[in-house]
Amino acid sequence: MTTLHLFDLDGTLMYGSAAPVEISRQLGLTAEIAELERAFGAQEIGPHQFSVAAQSLWTGLTPAHVRAAFEGSPWLSGIREVWQEIRERGDYCAVISLSPSFFVELLLEWGAHAAHGSLFPEVPFTRPVDVAGILTPEGKVTVADRLCAQYGVSRDDCVAYGDSLTDVALFDAVPRSVAVNARPYLAERATHVYTGRDLREAYQLAGGARPGVEAS
Repeated sequence: MTTLHLFDLDGTLMYGSAAPVEISRQLGLTAEIAELERAFGAQEIGPHQFSVAAQSLWTGLTPAHVRAAFEGSPWLSGIREVWQEIRERGDYCAVISLSPSFFVELLLEWGAHAAHGSLFPEVPFTRPVDVAGILTPEGKVTVADRLCAQYGVSRDDCVAYGDSLTDVALFDAVPRSVAVNARPYLAERATHVYTGRDLREAYQLAGGARPGVEAS
């Protein structure tokens, strides 16, 4: 049976941080993005408002900033090893994140079959973000359904990995889930709960790992 593994990015693949935070750090805008993150976490603003506000902060953003943010992010260990193992088993792995597409898609370099983020213009920005392309928590399920159709699997063949409120809809839509360094309200909904900094260990909880991908 083929399995589709669906990974959140912020707080899941990335430990204790998020793509907008790491991008903003490169621009010296740590305090400003922290306030936006606080408002989003408190549900004072939604994904659309957050994305528009974030883009307005990033007027000086360049591809070099994005690359530096990506390479300097606090990633979990073992991401590439897990995705290689998934590929070798004939399964699929995808990232679905509310973070900007220009950052999320860099994870294709590490072996993800697909990487979907909120659709932002190319960097450096010459036009505003189109809110119609911004992902929502419910939109994650829509993307997952498209991937299921693409890879010839169903929701019953999926495993979701996430950490926060934005992952609830996807956790509710698929039968197996792994809460990774997660908030309590998501952990309560998960099939498995993992706390740590090695994706290989979280992957083992989902029952997919062979000895070659075990964490050292």
